[in-house]
Amino acid sequence: MRLPATEFGLAKLVFKDIFPIVHRELDYWEERAKSIPNEELRIQATASIAHKTFHCEGGSILALIAGEDRAQVIRFIVAYQTISDYLDNLCDRSTSLDPEDFSLLHESMQHALNPTAELKNYYERREDQNDGGYLSDLVKTCQEVMQTLPYYKEIQPYLFELCGYYCDLQVHKHVIWEERVQRLQAWFEDNKHHLPGGMTWYEFSACAGSTLGIFCLVSYGARASFRDGLAKNVRNAYFPYVQGLHIMLDYFIDQEEDRVGNDLNFCFYYESEQKMIERLCFFLEQANRDIEKIPDEHFHKMVNQGLVGIYLADGKVAKQKDVKAHVHKLLKQGGFRSYFFYWNCKMYYAMRKVSK
Repeated sequence: MRLPATEFGLAKLVFKDIFPIVHRELDYWEERAKSIPNEELRIQATASIAHKTFHCEGGSILALIAGEDRAQVIRFIVAYQTISDYLDNLCDRSTSLDPEDFSLLHESMQHALNPTAELKNYYERREDQNDGGYLSDLVKTCQEVMQTLPYYKEIQPYLFELCGYYCDLQVHKHVIWEERVQRLQAWFEDNKHHLPGGMTWYEFSACAGSTLGIFCLVSYGARASFRDGLAKNVRNAYFPYVQGLHIMLDYFIDQEEDRVGNDLNFCFYYESEQKMIERLCFFLEQANRDIEKIPDEHFHKMVNQGLVGIYLADGKVAKQKDVKAHVHKLLKQGGFRSYFFYWNCKMYYAMRKVSK
């Protein structure tokens, strides 16, 4: 199956073929979440699906790379992203501030990428325990897909690397407030030797916080053809700038929500709003350059620039005057593709709202 060559072709496939599969998968996990015996775990699991559906929608666009096996890859992406969003809620909203608790919880994300890994009680270090097998079943679903990938061995080292960054970030950013920035800065110092110059600790943290590189690797790992060096090139194309852009946009639209919830938001550490927008535009420009180093460059650029439109179309933006003021500049930087997906998503979300 050929990848779409135009924005119209991509939009048609996404809205007619990809999103319906995503929502079927999410409906299944939502029903599972509603049946979780423990109240606190049930609240966080259902909330993560209700409020973060677009994470699965955006990530699943990359499943088009897998061709005929895209449904299996979407199954993985939805399950893996659901783990990510669920654990983020558990760490953000729970009373625990124990880094060992956060580390153990996120071992589930590492195990999800390793079909031979033995599952464990990921809740061992917290009071809330009984999820009715919810998290373990999410992990097993991911493992089942990993077992089917013809090029799993080729992508495995880079899956583990990107997952390692993600899990480290989740631990450092959820400990007690007084330690968060210090831990993140020390972590950055340990890793900055292999990062581009000019990157700050909070930008590196954003680059580590995306699952897009993992989804892209899995999508290529499912294809019938695979060439030497592709896995490394995909890793280098998506990390750091594509992933960083993705997460900075996520934080950008969540600013008011994070102020109210007293949550860590990397947009808050820029010296000014102007500097923040300049860096977001730079990340977009650099991400497009890095994408040129891998196959299907045109598709990846459409997705990358499309994500700008998808994020900025989120309903949260209209409720934040300061955020809304910068939308035009970011869309302009993204060009026609960003505008195209911005307006298409606006219409799509409005239609879904009416249909409910």
